[in-house]
Amino acid sequence: MPHSHHSHSGQFCGHALGSLEEVVSEAIKQRFEVYGLTEHVPRYRLEDLYPEERGLSLDDLSKQFLKFLNEAHRLKEVYAPQITLLVGLETEYITDDDLNHLQKLLQDNERRIDYIVGSVHHVSTIPIDFDRVTYKKALANFSGEEGVYILGNDQMERFLSAYFDAQHQLIRQFQPEIIGHLDLCRLYTPSLDLKQYPIAWGKLIRNIEEATRYGALFEINAAAFKKEGWTSPYPGKDVVALIQEKNGRFALSDDSHGPRTVGQYYLDVADYLVRVGITELWYLDRSLEPNHNGRCISPRRIEGDWRLHAFWKHREDERRGIAFQ
Repeated sequence: MPHSHHSHSGQFCGHALGSLEEVVSEAIKQRFEVYGLTEHVPRYRLEDLYPEERGLSLDDLSKQFLKFLNEAHRLKEVYAPQITLLVGLETEYITDDDLNHLQKLLQDNERRIDYIVGSVHHVSTIPIDFDRVTYKKALANFSGEEGVYILGNDQMERFLSAYFDAQHQLIRQFQPEIIGHLDLCRLYTPSLDLKQYPIAWGKLIRNIEEATRYGALFEINAAAFKKEGWTSPYPGKDVVALIQEKNGRFALSDDSHGPRTVGQYYLDVADYLVRVGITELWYLDRSLEPNHNGRCISPRRIEGDWRLHAFWKHREDERRGIAFQ
């Protein structure tokens, strides 16, 4: 303790800050024991590049990811006495072509990728986490025939169902070790009650059961706290309750986007874990035996009460110190 399984750096991600080594140094400073380095995989269509990437070619993005793997493994070796670094990736699923490329990427780098964070950021090829305008465009894509705009549950039901179907395809085909921000689909509607959409809710149940069956860990993603309207990490308490009902297991992620956000909101996460009754936490660790994907990584349960670890006491003391200033 503590651990994080999901992070980014400005060196290899256009919407993050700082170098990868600066992220690692901050994780060491904050007494992380295991820290996952997981840049986004490349995208393979020019129209899928974000504004900050417009000057890059598709070949640039592919080369950049390979440079990330090289640097991550260098840091893994250099800082081994101080921290366990895991080298992974965060998926993209925009079109089926992304999954074909991901399969090849994994095959070409099978000994260099410790694990996968399985995430979906697009619905019907449109980003759902870039900004509210683009999210509304993705939602409007589920209007009625001939552009008739559908209000209410039907349109949202279709949108959520498409998101969970994409997630299911990713889970079924690649069996990621970490399930990333499971309910990102309600980023801009944090109070949305997913149970009010029975078709989509059923698909979410299917996804959780599928991931639990092969032993995935569901990340508690602290980054949601910085999003407008969110008072919890991803996933929200209704989804956490469902994961608990299905005997799923949880792991921590800060989803940092630079050194300043390493470990950010972890005390808020700790409060949340207590409120929703999560008493067990898991993390990924190296293993001599390959897992279901042939990667030498496996989940391990944190022994004892995670709340008694010195990390949390140290962070709580810091919070009290700030309060007294």
